[in-house]
Amino acid sequence: MAKKPQFGLGKGLGALLGGEDLSQLRKPVGYINKEVVSAEGKPQDTSDVLRIPVALLEPNPFQPRMNFDNEALQELAESIRTFGLIQPITVRHKGDGKYQIISGERRYRASILAGMEMIPAYIRDASDQGMLEMAIVENIQRENLDPIEVAMSYQRLMEECRLTQEQMADRVGKKRTSVANQLRLLKLPAKVQHDLKVGLLSVGHAKVLLGVEDPAVQENLCDLIVRGGLSVRQLEDKIKSLREAPSASRQAEEPAELPPMYYRLLENVGRYFGENISLRRSREGKGSLTIRFDSDAQMEQFLKALDQR
Repeated sequence: MAKKPQFGLGKGLGALLGGEDLSQLRKPVGYINKEVVSAEGKPQDTSDVLRIPVALLEPNPFQPRMNFDNEALQELAESIRTFGLIQPITVRHKGDGKYQIISGERRYRASILAGMEMIPAYIRDASDQGMLEMAIVENIQRENLDPIEVAMSYQRLMEECRLTQEQMADRVGKKRTSVANQLRLLKLPAKVQHDLKVGLLSVGHAKVLLGVEDPAVQENLCDLIVRGGLSVRQLEDKIKSLREAPSASRQAEEPAELPPMYYRLLENVGRYFGENISLRRSREGKGSLTIRFDSDAQMEQFLKALDQR
């Protein structure tokens, strides 16, 4: 299947869409499933998201990644303060009542920086792969899951049960393309995932936003949907109009009128290479001349002509 083309919409989009503060509409997502409060009576439902106290979590000593970019962690922490931890970490239970991180240590560290006392997590029962797979599939089949929860369950099924998209699609009774499209939702920025998760925009909106390349533009368009209540069709029309609108940067890229000497050059060289020659020149006079030749004989003829001048 051919990859759907993506487009940029220009850096001035934020000003065009407006900068209204929508923070009152965006509360951090919360997971209201069971909480792990102690080693006794610990829930082991591997299909649910469980909230675990930070004090009961410990990093994985076999974590291959030793260095974490401090600035990137601070940025993630700020995102978590605003939107909550969209994608839970995965842990396994230890015999001492603690939980060891299997995946998501970067999210764990950023959550601590964000001041979280409870961190949402999946508890992995590594001793029984089949039971884990059944639990996740059962969770996917629930009717009350939001689109991001479904996508995270698909991702978890693939990673933890080592399934391909084809195998996973068979397990959940979906077409592979449907599964692939659901997984693509996890590529959206945290703001967009948050708004999709809490129902401020639809999966249809999200699919249209996936066709936009720049995450910052995706976020600005997401604000526009939330503020203006745009339908999917209206969003498509808005993106189309923004792509077609002339911009200063696009005008700057338009080729300048060539001085007469360049036309003479194209005419003279074109005698030997026909249309296999192209010339690009900026308004400042910088550029390139490209010649494509068909054979050594053609180039030799051209060089002989130069020698005779």
